[in-house]
Amino acid sequence: MAQIIVIDDVSDAGILVKRILERKGHKVAAFTEEEEALAFVRKQKPDLAILDMKLKKMTGVEVLEEIRKLSPATKAIMLTGYPTLETARESLRLGASEYCVKPIDKDELEAKVAEVLGGR
Repeated sequence: MAQIIVIDDVSDAGILVKRILERKGHKVAAFTEEEEALAFVRKQKPDLAILDMKLKKMTGVEVLEEIRKLSPATKAIMLTGYPTLETARESLRLGASEYCVKPIDKDELEAKVAEVLGGR
Protein backbone atom coordinates (compact mmCIF):
# COMPACT_ATOMS: atom_id res chain seq x y z
CA MET A 1 0.00 0.00 0.00
CA ALA A 2 1.03 3.59 -0.46
CA GLN A 3 2.38 6.27 1.88
CA ILE A 4 0.11 9.30 1.41
CA ILE A 5 0.08 12.79 2.89
CA VAL A 6 -2.95 15.06 3.00
CA ILE A 7 -2.54 18.81 3.44
CA ASP A 8 -5.68 20.84 4.14
CA ASP A 9 -6.10 23.97 6.25
CA VAL A 10 -9.34 22.47 7.65
CA SER A 11 -8.32 19.57 9.89
CA ASP A 12 -11.71 17.83 9.56
CA ALA A 13 -11.28 17.66 5.78
CA GLY A 14 -7.82 16.14 6.14
CA ILE A 15 -9.09 13.63 8.71
CA LEU A 16 -11.96 12.63 6.39
CA VAL A 17 -9.55 11.92 3.51
CA LYS A 18 -7.22 10.07 5.91
CA ARG A 19 -10.05 7.81 7.14
CA ILE A 20 -11.30 7.04 3.62
CA LEU A 21 -7.82 6.07 2.39
CA GLU A 22 -6.76 4.17 5.52
CA ARG A 23 -9.80 1.93 5.01
CA LYS A 24 -8.24 1.07 1.65
CA GLY A 25 -5.05 0.01 3.45
CA HIS A 26 -2.91 3.09 2.77
CA LYS A 27 -0.67 4.70 5.37
CA VAL A 28 -1.88 8.32 5.62
CA ALA A 29 -0.53 11.37 7.45
CA ALA A 30 -2.75 14.47 7.57
CA PHE A 31 -1.40 18.00 8.06
CA THR A 32 -2.86 21.49 8.42
CA GLU A 33 0.53 23.26 8.49
CA GLU A 34 2.54 23.50 5.29
CA GLU A 35 5.94 23.50 7.06
CA GLU A 36 5.16 20.29 8.98
CA ALA A 37 4.00 18.59 5.80
CA LEU A 38 7.13 19.63 3.88
CA ALA A 39 9.36 18.40 6.73
CA PHE A 40 7.54 15.05 6.51
CA VAL A 41 8.03 14.93 2.72
CA ARG A 42 11.75 15.67 3.17
CA LYS A 43 12.11 12.59 5.46
CA GLN A 44 9.50 10.14 4.16
CA LYS A 45 9.24 10.80 0.38
CA PRO A 46 5.55 9.78 0.21
CA ASP A 47 4.05 8.11 -2.85
CA LEU A 48 1.20 10.60 -3.06
CA ALA A 49 0.35 14.09 -1.77
CA ILE A 50 -3.27 15.25 -1.67
CA LEU A 51 -3.25 19.04 -1.44
CA ASP A 52 -5.97 21.61 -0.88
CA MET A 53 -5.61 24.63 -3.16
CA LYS A 54 -6.22 27.09 -0.30
CA LEU A 55 -3.90 26.61 2.67
CA LYS A 56 -2.88 28.83 5.60
CA LYS A 57 0.35 30.45 4.39
CA MET A 58 0.86 29.10 0.88
CA THR A 59 -1.33 27.89 -1.97
CA GLY A 60 -1.56 24.21 -2.80
CA VAL A 61 0.27 24.98 -6.04
CA GLU A 62 3.19 26.54 -4.10
CA VAL A 63 3.34 23.53 -1.78
CA LEU A 64 3.29 21.23 -4.81
CA GLU A 65 6.27 23.13 -6.24
CA GLU A 66 8.18 22.55 -2.97
CA ILE A 67 7.22 18.86 -2.88
CA ARG A 68 8.52 18.50 -6.47
CA LYS A 69 11.91 19.81 -5.30
CA LEU A 70 12.05 17.55 -2.21
CA SER A 71 10.58 14.38 -3.69
CA PRO A 72 10.25 14.42 -7.49
CA ALA A 73 8.64 10.95 -7.57
CA THR A 74 5.75 11.94 -5.27
CA LYS A 75 2.51 12.07 -7.23
CA ALA A 76 -0.15 14.67 -6.43
CA ILE A 77 -3.90 15.17 -6.40
CA MET A 78 -5.28 18.68 -5.85
CA LEU A 79 -8.46 19.41 -3.88
CA THR A 80 -10.51 22.55 -4.19
CA GLY A 81 -13.86 23.96 -3.24
CA TYR A 82 -13.35 26.67 -5.86
CA PRO A 83 -12.54 24.98 -9.17
CA THR A 84 -11.30 27.22 -11.97
CA LEU A 85 -9.70 26.38 -15.27
CA GLU A 86 -6.64 28.41 -14.29
CA THR A 87 -5.98 26.48 -11.05
CA ALA A 88 -6.58 23.17 -12.84
CA ARG A 89 -4.08 24.06 -15.58
CA GLU A 90 -1.47 25.28 -13.08
CA SER A 91 -1.83 22.13 -10.98
CA LEU A 92 -1.46 19.87 -14.00
CA ARG A 93 1.48 21.91 -15.30
CA LEU A 94 3.30 21.31 -12.01
CA GLY A 95 2.65 17.61 -12.20
CA ALA A 96 -0.58 17.01 -10.30
CA SER A 97 -2.10 13.87 -11.75
CA GLU A 98 -5.68 14.56 -10.76
CA TYR A 99 -8.06 17.15 -9.40
CA CYS A 100 -10.96 16.58 -6.94
CA VAL A 101 -13.68 19.08 -6.12
CA LYS A 102 -14.98 19.47 -2.58
CA PRO A 103 -17.14 18.29 -0.96
CA ILE A 104 -15.16 15.09 -1.42
CA ASP A 105 -16.96 12.16 -2.94
CA LYS A 106 -15.60 8.99 -1.31
CA ASP A 107 -15.90 6.81 -4.44
CA GLU A 108 -14.36 9.47 -6.69
CA LEU A 109 -11.44 9.97 -4.28
CA GLU A 110 -10.79 6.23 -3.98
CA ALA A 111 -10.93 5.80 -7.78
CA LYS A 112 -8.59 8.74 -8.47
CA VAL A 113 -6.09 7.62 -5.81
CA ALA A 114 -6.08 4.07 -7.25
CA GLU A 115 -5.63 5.44 -10.78
CA VAL A 116 -2.79 7.82 -9.82
CA LEU A 117 -0.98 5.11 -7.84
CA GLY A 118 -1.39 2.62 -10.65
CA GLY A 119 -3.62 0.19 -8.78
CA ARG A 120 -1.52 -0.18 -5.62
